[in-house]
Amino acid sequence: MPAFMAPVPVPLPDTAGPLDTPQPLKSHGCWYPSVDPSGRYVAFICDRGGVPQLWTGPVGGHEVHLLDSDPHPVKEVAWSPDGRWIAYTTAPGGGEHTRVLCVRPDGTGRRLLAGAEPGSSAYLGCWQHDGSAVAVTVAEPVLAPGGAETEEWLPHAEPGLADQHTYTVRRPAGWATRDGRAVLLGGPHHGDAGPAARVPGGGGGTTRVPLPVDTSGGGQSGLLGDAPPERVSTDDEFRRGRGVPGPREEEVGEVAPEGTAGGGLAAYLVDPLGVAAPALLAVERDAATLRVCDISRDGRLALLRRGPRGRREALVVRTTDLRTTFALPVADGDPWIGRFSPDGTTLWLRSDAAREFAALFAVRLDPGGERLALTVAAERADSGLELLALGRDGHTAVLAWNVRGASELEVTAVTAASAGDARVGPPRTVPLPHEVVTRIPQVGGREGLVLALSGSQRRPGVWWYSEGIARRTEWSSRDEDAVPPGRPPVRPVPLRLTARDGLPLNGWYYRAPGRGSGEPAPCVIHLHGGPEEQERPVFNPLYHELLGRGLDVFAPDVRGSSGHGRSFVDADLGTGRFAAIEDVADCAAHVVVAGLADPRRLAVMGRSYGGYLVMASLVWHPDLFRTGVAACGMSDFATFYAGTEPWIAESAAHKYGHPEHDSELLRALSPMTRVDALRVPLLAVHGEHDTNVPLGESEQFVRAARERGLEAELLMLRDEGHDFLRADSRKLFRRTAADWIERHVGAEGAGTRR
Repeated sequence: MPAFMAPVPVPLPDTAGPLDTPQPLKSHGCWYPSVDPSGRYVAFICDRGGVPQLWTGPVGGHEVHLLDSDPHPVKEVAWSPDGRWIAYTTAPGGGEHTRVLCVRPDGTGRRLLAGAEPGSSAYLGCWQHDGSAVAVTVAEPVLAPGGAETEEWLPHAEPGLADQHTYTVRRPAGWATRDGRAVLLGGPHHGDAGPAARVPGGGGGTTRVPLPVDTSGGGQSGLLGDAPPERVSTDDEFRRGRGVPGPREEEVGEVAPEGTAGGGLAAYLVDPLGVAAPALLAVERDAATLRVCDISRDGRLALLRRGPRGRREALVVRTTDLRTTFALPVADGDPWIGRFSPDGTTLWLRSDAAREFAALFAVRLDPGGERLALTVAAERADSGLELLALGRDGHTAVLAWNVRGASELEVTAVTAASAGDARVGPPRTVPLPHEVVTRIPQVGGREGLVLALSGSQRRPGVWWYSEGIARRTEWSSRDEDAVPPGRPPVRPVPLRLTARDGLPLNGWYYRAPGRGSGEPAPCVIHLHGGPEEQERPVFNPLYHELLGRGLDVFAPDVRGSSGHGRSFVDADLGTGRFAAIEDVADCAAHVVVAGLADPRRLAVMGRSYGGYLVMASLVWHPDLFRTGVAACGMSDFATFYAGTEPWIAESAAHKYGHPEHDSELLRALSPMTRVDALRVPLLAVHGEHDTNVPLGESEQFVRAARERGLEAELLMLRDEGHDFLRADSRKLFRRTAADWIERHVGAEGAGTRR
């Protein structure tokens, strides 16, 4: 087999639809925008046809164009810097394996760039700045140069981690030792992101980044001083909200399925026309993720993001020899972690290295990509930098800060190290028409700032700023069309409480319309996935459905959630997961004691990790809830590890525990272990093609409940994976779930169903 099976572009039939004028009352979402070089047109994902598809439209006009009418959901979009191509990622059949395509802006010239082979997968990286090639990451068997098999490489370090001698983050104190011999897991090999160091005598190596951070680089404040090299703590598009499907950090976008157990991930620069041969940028064996985030203007350096959840790492790689010249821990969340300055002397990076919350770092680089200085350029004491975007001229940056779930946006001038010390100017706050920014596709240009926004009163949409005034694009849904007339969306209120061990918890409470403030209500405790996701104040059609049935909703962030600092994210590691299960009970108790919820009419519901928490809560606290709805949840960690994708197993080992070395802990944490304690009816929901959390996880829990004489049902959604991407599937899911809860909890005052 030839080494490094590089992707080869494959021409496809054009599938563009006719020009289409949106119906003004059509309720739909528009997200993941990417702006063309002129700043006048936007490529975006829209579900107005029932499936997330690729569309284009003018920033200041109304006419839109469907570029790919295939029924496969679109997940990511990137317009080339020269304007000639739009690259995008699709999920055939709605499953977890993705492929990368590109098409001309007029809908012609469609071609498949990567992910064509059966069982393979690929996802997008950045474009070269001249638009001649786009970076893609593919999952494939990896062979070393000269035909050497991967088994000849150096032995594994820790599974899911780089070599402990080069990796910049230490494990939490007391975390179980892992030797990498488990068959389900591998781990990146020693040294570079490229293959050279993987063959004895190949040379190269990763430069460990010593901390503390330099204090001479002109950063504003918050330099790390004498901080230790490990993190301070004890150690996703619209999904930052939860309204409609969009790329999420762990489960969408960076997919590495088939081949990772015996192969790996390889990143290439691919010419859409296929004239130039694909150029290898990086390769990782058994990696959890690998994404090319930026390439310097002269092509000398590439910025990569690799590593499993909770242990992400930014790498600067020299493209000439694939040597890693710089490495630094970076935060989870948005995978687009930074950009090079136009002259390549400065790397602007979103990182939470040795700190609770992510900040803007300025990394001064020499011509070879080696670090000269590292400073914190912008930070906040109690909130993290969530999104970072820089203008094409390299002089303007836009920073989105996550402030207790809502976004605060700032625009600031940045100066690269070539002009002295890298620094940022005074920030200017940009007022937002809605609560959450999900993407910043354009910083400057003809039409000014362009944003993807979501909020509690609207569907996700794209906005642009003209003369400092925010304007909704005409093809995005109007706020008043988010729901049918007569039942406006409910604006949630923040709720704070304290867990039984003293840890502060937060959440958002939704009160059903027409209910008095002092009247205890039937209430659904809804648990998000991740577990590193965060509840955001955005419109969620599921919540709207439940509220219309007279059911209140409390959506908390239990320990392990993002948005509250690194220590909070890591508070559920290892045996801390038992405390996360107790958090669910504490949240239910709080809304009861506060007089909001009726203790006799409580239900619990969640998806993915939230689905696991549902099952765990029902067997740990069997008398607390009247019923539960678990979507795509893990019921037994042993069967989960045996059936999930290898890249998911890589990341899960850090978060949940190693399937061999921590087997007793995982058995104790598995709901199936305590299923005899189950007392109430359960509805499980699962996607037919879910290879993240296999369908069997729901099947075995439902079967066990039925064997014990309990009412239990399984709703399997056809042509769906771990995320429910099609409008008809989402509608079926929320109506079935609301029917189930309404029947078992006895809601009252139900409104009009959607």
